[in-house]
Amino acid sequence: MSTPTPPELPPSHRQPNGRETYNAITDIVGGPNVRLKDNLFQGLAILVCLLLGAGIGACWTKSWPGSIIIGAFLGLLVGLFGSGIFLMIFRAVRHRQGRHD
Repeated sequence: MSTPTPPELPPSHRQPNGRETYNAITDIVGGPNVRLKDNLFQGLAILVCLLLGAGIGACWTKSWPGSIIIGAFLGLLVGLFGSGIFLMIFRAVRHRQGRHD
């Protein structure tokens, strides 16, 4: 007589693989994010905000090099923190759902 096999568990109840474990640890504790989509999103967000900041800085005053550099730097900071906060919240929601992709 053979032993019955246990029923297949839904994806949220199965054991995570190595990549999912790494992603969960780096999202919760800290470490480098190796997700290509996350890194491309953050890079694009920073670039767009940097260019917008430089454009706004150029229109703000007549002091050309200084206002463009200051605007670009402020845009870089807004893009960095804004996209980072978005990814932090997005990944927290995904982990809460049991999706550690």
